[in-house]
Amino acid sequence: MRAYTRHGKRGFTLVELMIVVAIIGVLAALAIYGVRRYLATAKTGEAKNTIGAITRAAVAAYERETYSNELLGDGKSSAVAMHAYCASASSVPSTGVPANKKYQPVLADGSDFNTGDTLTGWKCLKFQNNEPQYFQYLYAAGAGTCGSGGDGTGFEACAHGDLDGNSTTSTFARAANNTNGNTRVSTEIYILNEFE
Repeated sequence: MRAYTRHGKRGFTLVELMIVVAIIGVLAALAIYGVRRYLATAKTGEAKNTIGAITRAAVAAYERETYSNELLGDGKSSAVAMHAYCASASSVPSTGVPANKKYQPVLADGSDFNTGDTLTGWKCLKFQNNEPQYFQYLYAAGAGTCGSGGDGTGFEACAHGDLDGNSTTSTFARAANNTNGNTRVSTEIYILNEFE
């Protein structure tokens, strides 16, 4: 009589299975962290893009030539064209920083990004945002209010956000100064508590 041994039907040991489960757990934790970081980066990208757009609008508004409103007599000349920054704009939303949610700007005249006139506010900047936003946006002429290093001769555009709703806000800002009639914009966006 012959004895047969089974070599081909061997299973996994408990230790091998535990090692595989541990590896899967580590990979899952890394994936969750990566996805959260990706989502936070996408949300902060909104603030960076909008701050850049507000900055470009403010520089364009300064470069437009404006004239004083005058009634000229026969043979008279108008005053010299001047360059001026738009006066400060109100925060949008005016109710405060949206906490872990989006805010839809009101499109009606006299509301949100439709406030101001030819010399003040968002209308002067010719800036408009019709999309839902995670951040509160502000444009301030003169002294900076967001800590990005403005010297008071230019403007500052900033955004405040609370992406996770924990009352800790993040700040994104870009400043510009006026040097000999030229606008000098900061090379980078000032960021405080980017992901809170």
